[in-house]
Amino acid sequence: MNRRSMIFGGISFLALAGRAEASQQRWYIGRIPDNPFDIPLIDKSLLPRQFHRQSVPYWGNEPVGTILINKRERFLYYIEAPGRAIRFGIAVGRDGQRWSGEAIIGRRARWPTWTPTANMRRRNPNLPQQVPGGPQNPLGARALYLYRDGRDTLYRIHGTNEPWSIGNAASSGCIRMLNEHVFELFGTVRNGARVVVV
Repeated sequence: MNRRSMIFGGISFLALAGRAEASQQRWYIGRIPDNPFDIPLIDKSLLPRQFHRQSVPYWGNEPVGTILINKRERFLYYIEAPGRAIRFGIAVGRDGQRWSGEAIIGRRARWPTWTPTANMRRRNPNLPQQVPGGPQNPLGARALYLYRDGRDTLYRIHGTNEPWSIGNAASSGCIRMLNEHVFELFGTVRNGARVVVV
C-alpha cells in the first residue's frame, strides 16, 4: 500500500466514522437532569411503537411489584397493580448468551461501573478491565443487579448508550432498556423485588 492509498483510506474511514456518529446523534433530542451526568432522551419516532413505554392489561399470576421479562417478545413488564403492568421494550442476549429463571434485585446502582466478565474477556481480549460510570459506559444510567440464592448471577437489567439495539438480541446476556426507562424502573422497584425471566 502506497502513501496516497493510506491517506485516502484514512480519509474514507474518518468520513464513515463521522457519518455513523451523526446517524447515532440524531437519536437524541433532550435530557433528564441527573447527577453527575444528564440522561439523554431519545426521539421515540425512531423506535418501533411496540417498544415504547405502555400501560397494558396483565392477567398473569405474578404479584404486584414483580418484574416479568419475556425474551422472545422483547418486553419487560413491571406489575404495578392487579390486572395492570407497565411494559417496556428491551434488548436481550444473543443466541447462546441468554438465561431464564427467577432472581431478585440484589442491589441497584446509579451510573454503574462496568467490569466485563471473564467469559466476555475470553471472547474479546481487547475489552477493558473496567469502564467507569458515564455516558460512554455500556450499562447506561442505571443498573439493577440480579441475585439468586444470595449470589450475584452477573446478569443485569441496565440502560444502554445504543438505543437502536432495543428490540434485538444484542447483549451478552443482560437485559438492556432505554436509559429513560431504566431510570423510571430504578426509582420504582426496591432491592428484593422478584424477577422472572421466560
